[in-house]
Amino acid sequence: MSASSPAAAVLRTEARLFGREPAALFWVMVAPTLLLVILGGLVPSFREVSADLGGRRMVDLYVPVAVLFALIMAAVQAMPPVLSGYRERGILRRMSTTPVRPGALLTAQLVLHAVAAVVSSLLVIAVGRIAFGVALPENLVGYALALLLAVAAGLALGAAVCAVSRTQKIATAVGTVVFFPMMFTAGVWVPVQAMPDSLQRIVRLSPLGAASQALDSAASGGWPGWAALGVMALWTVVLTGASVRWFRWE
Repeated sequence: MSASSPAAAVLRTEARLFGREPAALFWVMVAPTLLLVILGGLVPSFREVSADLGGRRMVDLYVPVAVLFALIMAAVQAMPPVLSGYRERGILRRMSTTPVRPGALLTAQLVLHAVAAVVSSLLVIAVGRIAFGVALPENLVGYALALLLAVAAGLALGAAVCAVSRTQKIATAVGTVVFFPMMFTAGVWVPVQAMPDSLQRIVRLSPLGAASQALDSAASGGWPGWAALGVMALWTVVLTGASVRWFRWE
């Protein structure tokens, strides 16, 4: 038996458990695309070209917004309660006495929610293209890099939420508090590109504000911008370090 088998078994088990959570599946995998369909289909102004948006439509801007919405749901709403629940029930502590180390469980959760966020993002992009004629990202390499950094920063924030939350209820509460600022900086209520310039400069210092800028630039064919990529990378390093420092197995 290979050394990776226990970790692979944990990943398979966690994937099956994740598949049995209809609420998590809906909010991570379905809700972002549904948001795009509702806004693009029911709000006529979303399909109208606007000079204020550089000749683009609001629905064009909402594809990366829906992509970030999927990440928010996976990172701070779905993952932290699961990990905090494992710790609260003593599962992580008991695993430390077995050949399967608790780190394998944490890794499995991070991988699962990262994959779920990326798959949901691809679904959003496909539906945006098919239903509303939104152009596919012109700079695929830049878009993929920006998306991966956004996922890393988002999951690092989710891990930090878990690290500071002793129980599942606290993780849910803290995740909800973090949820609303993340929604704002991702542009769910007002796309970052439609915000006043002074507010844009502030929002783009946040991980999802930087992600919105990077995804929008890559979608238009440009490079995401080293400043935006650097902001996401810095948040990932800082939040990961904080998570490692504050996390307790029991």
